[in-house]
Amino acid sequence: MTRHSISKAQAERFKRLAWPQMAVVLRTAQCLTRDPADAEDLAQEAMVKAMRAIDSYTEGTDIRAWLLTILRRTHIDRLRAGRSRPPEVTLDESMIESNAGAHVDVGTFDPEWTEPEQLMNRFEDGAVIEALRQLPDDMRWTLLLVDVQQMEHTEAAAVLGVAVGTIKSRAHRARAMLRNHLHQFAVQRGWVK
Repeated sequence: MTRHSISKAQAERFKRLAWPQMAVVLRTAQCLTRDPADAEDLAQEAMVKAMRAIDSYTEGTDIRAWLLTILRRTHIDRLRAGRSRPPEVTLDESMIESNAGAHVDVGTFDPEWTEPEQLMNRFEDGAVIEALRQLPDDMRWTLLLVDVQQMEHTEAAAVLGVAVGTIKSRAHRARAMLRNHLHQFAVQRGWVK
């Protein structure tokens, strides 16, 4: 057996445990990249790495967390290699800069949003994904794990290698930033003032 080949038993184990999670990996990759082809490449690369490392997975633990950790590390490796760099964003804990250069409190939104669920249902998936892409990587990853994949804070902390308190703080700030991005979109569409 060569260095990169896998046994039939490993292939069957991968197919049984990891392959059913391919949609989760691809969906997460799509939120991380700005190009569908890049997302497919990233997801494929992560799944190949997972297949080669299937013996390191402990059955009974969360396979999604294991796969998303591999995806995250693969994404970081690609960024470090300079294949695609997202724009760098300076983040202040309590303020973000708007396009006009003035400061806006994180979480500012139109007080007329009296029915937020109804308003959220008006957004297309593409608008929400684009708003997610505007967030800094650490914020985006936190929301992808906690809100999209519905992981517990402790699981997300393990995937990202940070403290649970950091996940809670990032999730709070990232939701506020996402709300601001979506608010700007809603204003452009004339849904709110």
